[in-house]
This record gives sequence, structure tokens and C-alpha cells, in this order.
Amino acid sequence: MGFNLSQGDLQLKEENVKLQIVTRNDAGVSETMREYASKKISKLDRYLPTIGEGKVEIFEERTKLPEKRFAVQVTLDSKGTLIRAQERAEDLRTAIDRVMDALTSRIERYKGKLYDKGRGISLARQEAVEETEGVEAPKKVVKSKHFLVKPMPEDEAINQMELLGHDFFLFINADTGMVNLLYRRKDGNYGLIVPEVG
Repeated sequence: MGFNLSQGDLQLKEENVKLQIVTRNDAGVSETMREYASKKISKLDRYLPTIGEGKVEIFEERTKLPEKRFAVQVTLDSKGTLIRAQERAEDLRTAIDRVMDALTSRIERYKGKLYDKGRGISLARQEAVEETEGVEAPKKVVKSKHFLVKPMPEDEAINQMELLGHDFFLFINADTGMVNLLYRRKDGNYGLIVPEVG
């Protein structure tokens, strides 16, 4: 994954997981809370031993809703497969506990899909591609994001989108070599946008 450490970051190794803990917005995080986060999150390799490293980002924001004051986002790397969750709470310990619950749930779903895939069960029965309705185009581009696009089959793309907690996922279709956009439909199924050269 190759996370870069900046000044004030803490890198810890608990169990077999190499963790980087980063604070944002001048969040005042005690050493005790850093150790609590590290010990809790590092235990996830008991559920999925292929987790090698992870990044924990802790945010403290001034908000009118006290229950959203602290945010904890965790990204885990399991041999190139990213698993991510973010939770908010009034206090940091609760936010860490909530993100642990979310990650555990995602890991269990991921392991279940791997088990089903090993038994030959089809995971991706795609419907015909339909245009997204009721989505307004943004007035301007306010953020640009760059990431590595890897070739993979559709079922792996679905797993990766679910593990990241996103509603869409851009990937190179291993069967066609074309860039495809996978997205979640309102009915809970998935749609696939396949570009055509006009």
C-alpha cells in the first residue's frame, strides 16, 4: 500500500499488522488512545490473516452535532485488496469501537464471498446497463483523485467496491481489457457502465 508518514504520525506494529496512525485537523489524541486504536485494529488479522498493513486516520471536527465530533477511518490492505470503514461518535473510544464493528462485518462478508466463490457460486449476475436517473451534474470539479486501476473480473470488482464502502468502482475488466464503471442501483443490485467508442 505504501503509506507515507508525515510529521507527527505514529507507526506501530501489533500482532502481524503494520499500522500507521495519522491525526487530522489538529486532533488531540493521547498516547493511551493511540495504543487503544492500535491494539483493537491489529486484532483484525485474527479474522483475516492476510492483512499486512493498515492506515488509521483520526479526525476531530467542530460540529453542531456532538455525536459526530470524532471520526475514525481505517483502511486495511489484504494482499492488494483494500478494506475501508469510517465511523463517527461523540468520543474517540466509541468511534474506534464502531469502526471495528464495521470492519469486522465487512471482513466476514468478504470471507463469505471468497468461500462461495471457491464453491463455484456465481457472485455477479449483472442486469442490463441503465442510465442513472435523478443525478445532477456538479457545478464544478472541486476535487481530483488519482488511483491505480487494476485488471480484474466483475465479481472481484463488486467485492472491492463493497469492501471500500463505495457506491461505484472504476476498474479494468479482465475479460475485455476495457475500463468499466460498476455502480450500486437503487434496488440494491449492480449496474455496469461499458464505454463505446463513437
